[in-house]
Amino acid sequence: MHRCALFAATALVAVAPALAQVHRQFPADALRGDFKVLLAPEVLLNGKPARLSPGHRIWAANGFQVLYGEITGQAFPAVHYTQHPDGELKEVWVLNATERQNRRWPKTRAEAAQWVFEPATQTWSAP
Repeated sequence: MHRCALFAATALVAVAPALAQVHRQFPADALRGDFKVLLAPEVLLNGKPARLSPGHRIWAANGFQVLYGEITGQAFPAVHYTQHPDGELKEVWVLNATERQNRRWPKTRAEAAQWVFEPATQTWSAP
């Protein structure tokens, strides 16, 4: 049993850096911005006060889910996020280096409404 746990831990350490460079699939309603956790549920989104919704999810750059308590006080200059209609944040993805290279991503709902999203390639094109 001990060997299985050791193998699993070793495999996770070996795979984790590779996961950080994978371009994850984001929904078409995800916007790009900067994010800082204050004292949850209070956060700053693009420098303005915002709130995490009940049941929100925050995903680290390595693809693993994190709790806001682990990142309280930290700022992330590049995230993708989705919001409920009332403006509360429901999901936040901290972008890894590969995802940050995809520079064209809408920052507002107005931009997203005018641009065209290609889910297969995770790219946006503006008219």
